[in-house]
Amino acid sequence: MGMVKNVNSTLQFCLTVLKFAGFLTPPQEGRVLRFALWVYCFSSFMYVVGGIIIAQAGAMFEIWGDIALMISASFLLFTNLAFATKIINVVVRSREIQEIIDAADADLLAEDRNLGVEVIKSCNTETIRSMCLYTLLSGVTVFGWAASAEKNQLPLRAWYPYDASKSPAYELTYFNQSSSVTAAALVNVCLDTLVTSLIAVCRCRLRLVALSLRTLCEGIPLPDKQLISPKDEKIVHTRLSQCIIKHEAALKAARQIQRCFSLPILAQFAVSGVIICVTAYQLAMVCIFYNGFGMVAYLLCMIMQVFLYCYQGNQLLEESSEIAGAAYECPWYQCSVRMRRTLLIVMVRTRRALILTAGGITTLSLACFTSIIKASYTFFTVLKQVEDRDPK
Repeated sequence: MGMVKNVNSTLQFCLTVLKFAGFLTPPQEGRVLRFALWVYCFSSFMYVVGGIIIAQAGAMFEIWGDIALMISASFLLFTNLAFATKIINVVVRSREIQEIIDAADADLLAEDRNLGVEVIKSCNTETIRSMCLYTLLSGVTVFGWAASAEKNQLPLRAWYPYDASKSPAYELTYFNQSSSVTAAALVNVCLDTLVTSLIAVCRCRLRLVALSLRTLCEGIPLPDKQLISPKDEKIVHTRLSQCIIKHEAALKAARQIQRCFSLPILAQFAVSGVIICVTAYQLAMVCIFYNGFGMVAYLLCMIMQVFLYCYQGNQLLEESSEIAGAAYECPWYQCSVRMRRTLLIVMVRTRRALILTAGGITTLSLACFTSIIKASYTFFTVLKQVEDRDPK
């Protein structure tokens, strides 16, 4: 099991992590090998997220009725529920996801123009920066949780069928929580970055199509006040046909992304809205520096998670509608009437923006991001009012 190769470095890293975790592996022949992979995948799932969900659900039942403690315990529980949904989705849809990745990789590998290579590098740089910042915030969050544990207290509230406050059970449970949360943070970052990077690569493919349309007549003599020759127009028509094929391929990739990730994104948005609210509420009550430090990082991490989805969706929407303008920038006025009509059809078709949605309910856009933040703040003020009216 070596590194997964991909033109986009961020996708390469994420796919490698998910491959080693057993969540996104290539199809295998042979029943024994397939069964072994499923066992490995299930074991990895239980270690990374399944075990902590069971332990935290048990803790939630123990403290049922105490609003403050329930809010505190729901911190990671909601995150892990959304996380588990994303893992299951990737495992179930692994073949279609791999198809999206392979098609995009082949398209980018075929690009050999200097300007095209620069577009790909720009996309690569953008996704690397986003992933590094997201990973940093996740790492700080995990460190803050681990450092916040008091003597004989675990970093995260959880129920275990034994006394976890006594040695050596405490040390073993502490290590189990810390290591599983660290692994979960890494895999969660990779799952989110996988989706946002696929959207970014889809944008990159659209930018390459726009570049091809702008340079449709590159290298072809353009006589003054005359139409290009029929021979040269055939070359232009062939190039335009290639642009249409690549544009359709990018549209297909966007539809596949929508089909594969729409519902998990909706679940993530719903959970993130609640978590942002709950984290802000806990942060308003905390007085321990390390705990507060970890919660600030967690709050920023949740906000950035929502922002990355909304930003990439917003950019895809805008850049997909700009392709018509790119077609207009080519010297269409020196083409025949037939060619102009073909270009006009292309321009009309490409004016329809690509829109990604979360479960068909809300569009991935910056307006959606601000709406989620506003809703979280509204819930936060309601929680504060309830707490102020019922002090303990």
